[in-house]
Amino acid sequence: MKRPESDRETRVTVLVALAANVVIAVAKGAGGLLSGSPALLSEAAHSVADSVNEVFLLAALRRSRRPPDARHPFGYGKERYFWSLLAAVGIFVVGGCFSFFQGFQALGRDEQESPGGYTAGLVVLGLALVAEGSSLVRALVQLRGGKGAARDPALRTVIAEDSTAVLGVLLAMAGMVLHLVTGDVVWEASASLGIGVLLVYVAFRLGRDARDRLIGESADPGLRRGVEDFLASQDEVDNVAALFTMGLGLDSVMVAARIDLAPGIDSEEVERVAVRIKRAIAGTWPEAEHIFLDITNAPPRGGV
Repeated sequence: MKRPESDRETRVTVLVALAANVVIAVAKGAGGLLSGSPALLSEAAHSVADSVNEVFLLAALRRSRRPPDARHPFGYGKERYFWSLLAAVGIFVVGGCFSFFQGFQALGRDEQESPGGYTAGLVVLGLALVAEGSSLVRALVQLRGGKGAARDPALRTVIAEDSTAVLGVLLAMAGMVLHLVTGDVVWEASASLGIGVLLVYVAFRLGRDARDRLIGESADPGLRRGVEDFLASQDEVDNVAALFTMGLGLDSVMVAARIDLAPGIDSEEVERVAVRIKRAIAGTWPEAEHIFLDITNAPPRGGV
């Protein structure tokens, strides 16, 4: 299996985020019920959605590293993107929709809230800000320190969740403070709606990225250009007729090329050339796990 150390780091990052979100969800939920704050209840739903999503991401880390088998000869790398897609749906349904519900419901009522309850709620949000910020810092450190970490959908999802969580907490705090100062619930309702918009946007971006990977996205353009230049530079290659690449997982790429060899190369030499090219590609780009060459002999120049 590939990159076990990277997976261990990502798993720890997800577990840290999960532990923080579970504790925060309970605290936000209790504070929201005691104070009746719609913004705090929206943030509680946000943390619940994030907690469920982190369970999905842990499943993705475990299942995507299963070895290839007869039914899945290219492995299970794309499971990472499937579970990330489920996480995006969870953010949209549990977090975004509930936040919209809380915001619209708050607009329909007009009562003063207990300052004491809101004080406790603001304390909870302050603690949540510290916890979410700490989780975000860890994820960002891993992102900057790990080669290829930016392509990891689990890590990207954690960063997106923690970033929106920090922004959501700030929105909720601003809404609660303005509600207390002005006595107008519209501020807090607006904060809940803002949290909903933020979550829907993040869910859309994560879902779109997962969809692109699931339906078969081309490999990194740099890898494709490098392979094409390498093939064209070989003395035996007359023409690179076609080159296709597709990402099969976090660190697994399929490369398929149709190349014309120079005229006059016999069948035994064709086999040696093919083996040498495949080994060179695999050695230069280790992520190219599956390499397929369709080799034909170019017709003699000037011939019929």
